[in-house]
Amino acid sequence: MSLVRLNIKGISYSQTQNGAYALILSEVEGERKLPIVIGAFEAQSIAIALEKEIKPPRPLTHDLFKNFADRFEITVKQVIIHKLVDGVFYSSLICERDKIEEIIDARTSDAIALALRFDAPIFTYKNILDKAGIFLKGDEAEQEASKKQEEEIISEELLPDDIDIKSDDTNYKKLSLDELKTLLSQAVNNEDYEKAARIRDEISKRK
Repeated sequence: MSLVRLNIKGISYSQTQNGAYALILSEVEGERKLPIVIGAFEAQSIAIALEKEIKPPRPLTHDLFKNFADRFEITVKQVIIHKLVDGVFYSSLICERDKIEEIIDARTSDAIALALRFDAPIFTYKNILDKAGIFLKGDEAEQEASKKQEEEIISEELLPDDIDIKSDDTNYKKLSLDELKTLLSQAVNNEDYEKAARIRDEISKRK
């Protein structure tokens, strides 16, 4: 079976599962997208790895794994989303130490969070993309069909029942750039990375 390389298209709040996020992967040489529902913690970890401006004061779990691996000269060479069963994606980390390759089972969200930290490519098999891939471009009819299809797929794992995403009513548009930067620093220091990501988005809009 042929492998298809994927990029991270983005992360958005899931409209179909409360307290979860939709991670959107896109094929490098094509138009299809692979949506995967992930938990809030994993979404934050992936978002922080994508946004170099946000530096946690203490290492997150995936940062700790990276530091541990670096210390013992273990490298994640690539991530492969290798199976889709009953709406659940299964992934593997292809690791190497002393020129010896090992394959480690991982949740897809954890695997992608680590791939970002190791600058490792992400792949899936063509048959998985054929089964679960969707098109997000096109006219309204195609987009509506894609939305319906997205609602039917998308579980990466059984999500914990205690995930609670709190809304932030702060109107960042009314704040100055300096005030936003101060809030961003405070949010990072308080390890409120979800809030930090929203503030960073508002700062980015003004650049």
